[in-house]
Amino acid sequence: MPGFDLLLTNLLSPIVLAFALGAAAGFIRSELELPEAVIKLLSIYLLFSIGLVGGHELAKVEFADIASLIMVTIGLTISIPVICFAVLRLGAGFDAANAAAIAAHYGSVSSATFFTAMTFATAQGTPAEGTMTAVVALMEFAVIISLLIARWSMGRENGGISTRELLLSTLRGRGILLLSGGMLIGGIATQGQWEQIKPFYGDLFRGFLMLFLLEMGITAARQIKGFASVGVFMTGFAIIAPLVFGLVGVTLGWMIGLSLGGAFVLGAVCASASFIDAPAACRAALPEANPGIYLTASLGVTLPFNLLIGIPVYYAYAKWMFGAGG
Repeated sequence: MPGFDLLLTNLLSPIVLAFALGAAAGFIRSELELPEAVIKLLSIYLLFSIGLVGGHELAKVEFADIASLIMVTIGLTISIPVICFAVLRLGAGFDAANAAAIAAHYGSVSSATFFTAMTFATAQGTPAEGTMTAVVALMEFAVIISLLIARWSMGRENGGISTRELLLSTLRGRGILLLSGGMLIGGIATQGQWEQIKPFYGDLFRGFLMLFLLEMGITAARQIKGFASVGVFMTGFAIIAPLVFGLVGVTLGWMIGLSLGGAFVLGAVCASASFIDAPAACRAALPEANPGIYLTASLGVTLPFNLLIGIPVYYAYAKWMFGAGG
């Protein structure tokens, strides 16, 4: 069974096994932990590396070739948080603050899921376009969309952070800064200059990713203990929403002419939920929201689901789409 073989291959890959080892360590309350400074350094390295590589690849592409990808990404950046907010606020009866905080996490991007999807696509012999970095950078703005929805819903009389401050705080976030800055540097670098830094920012990437996912496994195991706080509905939402958005992302990627790997990565990005930049923004802008809900959902449910099951599902669907379309 090809689907089962793909799932087994993903489960037994060193990257996913590193996450599983971290999760096991978290469940047994092991003394294993990475210092906070090391975790930040790994995050900075991974984001900067993705930006550099993406910028170097983008420099080889004409804007007309990626115009459709940019337009689709802008549409997803607006529609995913709006849909999430509507489902949670109108369908499930969440208050505006919690609905917007959850929407911010699911509209934004999980770096770990993106890194893993890019690596998985390459391992399958179908590498994604370097232009996918632009998708990640743009979708970080979903946090702003969600927080603006919250301000509109809650009313200006409640005070809080201004629209200008929302925009500035998001632009100051390390995700957009490192991805955008890395893309600029990678785009300016000549081929000779790129070859000088490639051994560090290219060849060592997977090793650093394994360390990062080891820590993410530990953190996810700790968050998953709060399952009771999210309830049956949020647990279902944290699984069904990624599946829906992931399949939609793959379909849109196929429709606009991305490669198989590119469409798969777009789906994985749409399916991911942020647990680094979005929590920081929500803590500052929506102190009324409960971190036990949005962090447990994104980090304790969606991240493990995507790494263990979602990624092979999105890839299998992408293969089917391209087979059906070809």
